Amino acid sequence: MTHKEKALQYFDRRFHCSQAVLAAFADECGLTEELALKLGACLGSGMRKGEVCGACTGALMVLGALYGQYDKADPQSRETANTVNDKMMNRFAEVSGSYLCNELLGCDIRTKEGIEYAVENKLFTDFCPKMVANAVDILEEIIQETEKGK
Repeated sequence: MTHKEKALQYFDRRFHCSQAVLAAFADECGLTEELALKLGACLGSGMRKGEVCGACTGALMVLGALYGQYDKADPQSRETANTVNDKMMNRFAEVSGSYLCNELLGCDIRTKEGIEYAVENKLFTDFCPKMVANAVDILEEIIQETEKGK
């Protein structure tokens, strides 16, 4: 099963977009499925405030697990993490139109009316899976580019 198929399967099982993306890459990140789902649990729907799309945030967590700085004596890893972060955010916005959840959905999900609009227009079920797929596609590209550059 591909990462995209895994992510969409998690999302279909009613996990948040952030959980779906991170859990699809759990093995590569050295995480159990349970821990990946827990780590991503509070980041869906733009941290429930319509901020950075949870699918994009899930991808950033994967990139952090793979390339993030953990040793103070290794400033190159910080530079690498900053580079992959910028690539993810920029490419996600290019492909999706924005990286902000409220802008992507066209409503303010901080409000009851915004959530009702999203539900009535099937945004969470029809639109959000596209954002999960976009995040996984971009994430795989960035990983491939970064590994080639090593």
